[in-house]
Amino acid sequence: MDRSQTEPDITVIVPTLNEAANLEVVLPELEEVLDRLPGEHEVIVVDGGSVDDTVATAHAVLPDAEVVEQARAGKGNAVATGLEHAEGDVVVMFDADGSADPEEIPAFVEALVEGADFAKGSRFTEGGGSSDITPVRRAGNAALNTVANTAFGTEFTDLCYGYNAFWADMTPVLDLPDASTPAEPGEPEMVWGDGFEIETLINVRMAASGAEITEVPSVERDRIHGESNLHAVRDGLRVLRTIIVERMRLSAGKMVAAPRARRARRAALRETTAA
Repeated sequence: MDRSQTEPDITVIVPTLNEAANLEVVLPELEEVLDRLPGEHEVIVVDGGSVDDTVATAHAVLPDAEVVEQARAGKGNAVATGLEHAEGDVVVMFDADGSADPEEIPAFVEALVEGADFAKGSRFTEGGGSSDITPVRRAGNAALNTVANTAFGTEFTDLCYGYNAFWADMTPVLDLPDASTPAEPGEPEMVWGDGFEIETLINVRMAASGAEITEVPSVERDRIHGESNLHAVRDGLRVLRTIIVERMRLSAGKMVAAPRARRARRAALRETTAA
């Protein structure tokens, strides 16, 4: 992959579970923004077994979208499934409930083109905000954020936010479980990394790899229809476990190193500047 290009192709991964009503609004908004950007783009809708018309709605509203079914449960498995199908230079993680503003995608892409490996959305940096987060979730996020920053020497301002983008050649760093293997009978529907801990997992593995990380201000909007599948206490505990387990993996030397492509790109940029 050539990172020297300033107009990268973009893959947007949209995990869904019973989001038919939201997709009617979200997908046209998303497509309108992507059509204004240079380069090619693709939208991958990953469905987690919806019992409403999510799949049919995705096909009807955005016929060019690739719609795939995930093999196991959970947002993390949906992201991993989307990554297995992604063909773009840049990957954008995008929620289907209307909380993510597609108008912010150019800012994420710009951060990557300017040198970041990972563009991390933040509601709590200057220019960010949220009309959706509850006081309990805000307090929990702040506490988990402090724990993660202490454990990994990072300066994240928003650990548990899922609006992120990264160069596709950083995917090996994430070292996610195989997405296409169904759960065996009698085994849990989700393996490690399949749940809402995926945002934290991505954040800390990027950081541990030495990736160049830029926070991008993001304003979280209200969900349009329905209720979130997030459970503050249960999923907060999964995030805490993620921090502990990942810190142990780092200590044991099991983290995946950042790809050589990043170092090669920086060398090429230095040569270009010198010339």
